[in-house]
Amino acid sequence: MTFERACALADVPADEALAVTIGEYDVAIAKDGDEYFALQDLCSHASVSLSEGEVANGAVECWLHGSCFELRTGKPTHFPATEAVATFPVEIRGDDLYVDVTTTVNGVTPA
Repeated sequence: MTFERACALADVPADEALAVTIGEYDVAIAKDGDEYFALQDLCSHASVSLSEGEVANGAVECWLHGSCFELRTGKPTHFPATEAVATFPVEIRGDDLYVDVTTTVNGVTPA
């Protein structure tokens, strides 16, 4: 695995996602409770940024049409999206969050 620094833990808001670019991928970093998650920052339905949506109850909601995606699995939980988004492994090192975009947790190939 190849982890790269994505951000400081303190940079991740409680109810929003943080947009970062790692390598060739735009990634949405989100926090749920004490856990951090990384998803490809691209709604599988409308190809817009998920990081502009709200984060609540273990999911991120796309701001355009209301599709919701589980932070842990990337699976859609609310229409109109029917395809999962890629999720990436995260690692906490001190006060920083690292993400490996060369591997997906859920097996979905990033777009």
